[in-house]
Amino acid sequence: MDDERAQVERETFDKRWNRILVINPNSSKAMTHGLEKAIPRDVSEWTMVDTYTAPESSPASINNGEDLIKSAHEVDSDVKSTGILKKYDAVLVACFSVHPLVGMLAEREGKYGRLAVTGIFEASILTCLSLLRPGKKWGIVTTGKFWEDHLTQGINHFLGTSSHDANTKFAGVESTGLNAGDFHGGVKPEVIRQKLREATARLLEKGDVECVVMGCAGMAGLEEIIRSVAAEQYGPEKANQLFVVDGVAAGTRLLEMTTRDRRAFSRTS
Repeated sequence: MDDERAQVERETFDKRWNRILVINPNSSKAMTHGLEKAIPRDVSEWTMVDTYTAPESSPASINNGEDLIKSAHEVDSDVKSTGILKKYDAVLVACFSVHPLVGMLAEREGKYGRLAVTGIFEASILTCLSLLRPGKKWGIVTTGKFWEDHLTQGINHFLGTSSHDANTKFAGVESTGLNAGDFHGGVKPEVIRQKLREATARLLEKGDVECVVMGCAGMAGLEEIIRSVAAEQYGPEKANQLFVVDGVAAGTRLLEMTTRDRRAFSRTS
């Protein structure tokens, strides 16, 4: 009887833990280290967050549709062979895109049943919509030109709207002309700051933008550049009220809540 009770207590204790895996689907370890800095420090003491870097066969920087497909295939193959996902409750795909890996992993089994999976793109959208006041807008600053149409179309699909429908809350996507790898040693810091400033200025010029998403995992830590542009265009007080959303932080918090909700609202809780 004591053994049975001990087993139940161990299982109950284990279920209280949330284990989240943040997947960097490109092969850049420098990018993964940057992601680690963006993981929020205020997660619950019952939440453990680990990171994963894609194998070397994956692109070092994801800059277009071909890179998306290649990275999804390489990561999917690797996690299948290692069985690593069995240790986790949830997975965050840390590429700011409509990444195929989100759908592929959503059907996988984790520690207790099906994994909770989202991408930093999807998590950022939900976070912005929860933060906005009526009549205000949100928008994205991202890397290369390819992502402007890709992300805009992705938002319409995620929200279930037609590309012809007016979205009064979305101010649009502005790009820096850089790629993800440039934010981790590929380009001089002063060039990065200037490009990000220019993209932010174009977005804020659209007016009533209350929430800006950093549309690249490599932008982690660059929030103050965006705020400095907002201070110039909107004034210091309004700039301080601007929400600057980092997708890794948003996704980690969202998955922490999602795993709790799954236990609270399911029959198996």
